[in-house]
Amino acid sequence: MPSYLIEGYLPRSRASELPAAADRLRLAADALVAEGVQVRHVRSSFLPADELFLHVVEAESAEAAGYATRRAGISPERITTEEVAR
Repeated sequence: MPSYLIEGYLPRSRASELPAAADRLRLAADALVAEGVQVRHVRSSFLPADELFLHVVEAESAEAAGYATRRAGISPERITTEEVAR
């Protein structure tokens, strides 16, 4: 299954919100799997110097990755649709 990188802005002052966002993304992915859509949260990171959050998800399509992200209440700046190297 391809991996997708979800990028967005998060001020350093709100860095403590990342774990809750990652939890919401995991729950959204689990709910989509129950509905027959293949999505899995892999990991989340925060780059404080750049005020950038990154979530990696495996999904059957870029659309599924985006749907899980929006369902989790995350507003991405960009979803990279090319497979992420591991």
